[in-house]
Amino acid sequence: MKTTHIANVEEYQKAIQEKSCIIFSTTWCPDCFYLKTFIDDVIDEHQEFTFYDIDRDELLDLCMQLEILGIPSLITYENGKETGRFVSKERKTKEEVEDFLNGIQ
Repeated sequence: MKTTHIANVEEYQKAIQEKSCIIFSTTWCPDCFYLKTFIDDVIDEHQEFTFYDIDRDELLDLCMQLEILGIPSLITYENGKETGRFVSKERKTKEEVEDFLNGIQ
């Protein structure tokens, strides 16, 4: 994946200051593996975002605070504020992810 891995809360706080999209996933999730089959193409098409990934199991307290109840999930930020949320336990398709990102102002 063409993302930067976030390993702690300090890195998360820094990442959300820019126009960013954070992908929450785990190493064992089948739907997360499916997302990896197309996410590089989505990233290439959405250069306006800086993309990051967080392993939910590594930062469980942060994910609980953010109410990441299903994976994979995506949250967009700008200037420290959440601008969009695609959080569910459902498998995400390329079209759904692109529609979500296209809808962010």
